[in-house]
Amino acid sequence: MKTVLKGLSAGIFSLASWSAIAIAPVFAGSINNVTIGGSAPNDYLVFNADATNTFLISNTLANVQNVLDGNAISPTGNIELAASSEQPSFDFTKNTTLQGTIGGKSITLSSLTASDWSVIGTTWFNAALTAYGLGGLPSNVKSFAFSQFASNGGFQKFSDPNISYVNQNDNTGEISIGLAGYLDATQLLLSVLPDSFKPLLIGKTLQASELVKYDYDGQTGYLYSFNATNSGLVAVDDGVSHTGNYEVYIQGSRPVPVPAAFLGIALAGAMGAGMLKRRQLNR
Repeated sequence: MKTVLKGLSAGIFSLASWSAIAIAPVFAGSINNVTIGGSAPNDYLVFNADATNTFLISNTLANVQNVLDGNAISPTGNIELAASSEQPSFDFTKNTTLQGTIGGKSITLSSLTASDWSVIGTTWFNAALTAYGLGGLPSNVKSFAFSQFASNGGFQKFSDPNISYVNQNDNTGEISIGLAGYLDATQLLLSVLPDSFKPLLIGKTLQASELVKYDYDGQTGYLYSFNATNSGLVAVDDGVSHTGNYEVYIQGSRPVPVPAAFLGIALAGAMGAGMLKRRQLNR
């Protein structure tokens, strides 16, 4: 009897072990199989990082993949899309994309074009004013400020996202995207806002990420944030960039549960293993 129980327990233990592995959600990890595309596929920069600085490295897909291994605690390097967006010769009808797969699904992250701003511009600008405590301004004042922002090159300044990482939570499916930017974006924003706004913003530390457009699993939209954490890094080339990490999110597909049929097969296999073990021990 003891031998029989011993054999059965071995089979049941095998089932328990298998079940624990099978029903645990698959770790989706980070973006992989990356490519750079869009209508301006060569307009990008790759920044690597050490413990304190970010610095330019060569534009290869291997480097693109390698620098996207960070997270909110340690953002590491980044990929700047539409890197020439603030140059006089920039073609604002074209975009640069970062494409890859995450959790088995395709994802595309893109810089913005002029036509994108006609879709998201006023929504983003009003959200920024609200974040800075200016949401209650009269509509005509907001409209004037927005037109000045556009005339001063504000669209171009916020259309070239620096993507630090693209990760997926293995339990919820949520995709987190790190955008490298300024921890203190006050001077950047003041440079494109009308002078009449400056007294309203005295004493405030303004934060704002660049915008990124996404296409994932049938969803398309725009992501941005007005809350940064300290990245612990600073760009070697200008001494001010990449100091802040702005994390934005997409609700990705949740892990697929293991079908009951698979568990049934596992149960049968485990019981069979137990019976075989018992027969061998009884010989």
